[in-house]
Amino acid sequence: MQERHLYEYAVIRIVPKVEREEFFNVGVILYSKNQKFIDMRYQLDKNKLAAFCPDLDAEQVEKNLKAFHLISLGEKNGGPIALMDIASRFRWLTATRSSVIQTSKTHPGFSNHLEDTVSCLFNELVL
Repeated sequence: MQERHLYEYAVIRIVPKVEREEFFNVGVILYSKNQKFIDMRYQLDKNKLAAFCPDLDAEQVEKNLKAFHLISLGEKNGGPIALMDIASRFRWLTATRSSVIQTSKTHPGFSNHLEDTVSCLFNELVL
């Protein structure tokens, strides 16, 4: 029997106009302390973004999402935050902020296979 791993995840959202508090989901980030695991998946629907906020620069939003991804992976070109340990990166990425890219509150769960869980959450909550 496979061991079940405790994890936390958050949904990554685009909030085109923060003052309106409207958003749509573009990704998920999942973290497991015991497994030293972090993964992030995202997909920006530029048509949906244009419908929500036609004056928002889709290319800049895409660059910012890529930066989130580089930080989650711990890539050197992700800047100083990407060089932090996994837990610190997850906490930084999921911190409350008032910007175009925000995350939900974190949610816990158990998984036998973390990679499959990331895919499942991404498919259910984003696609």
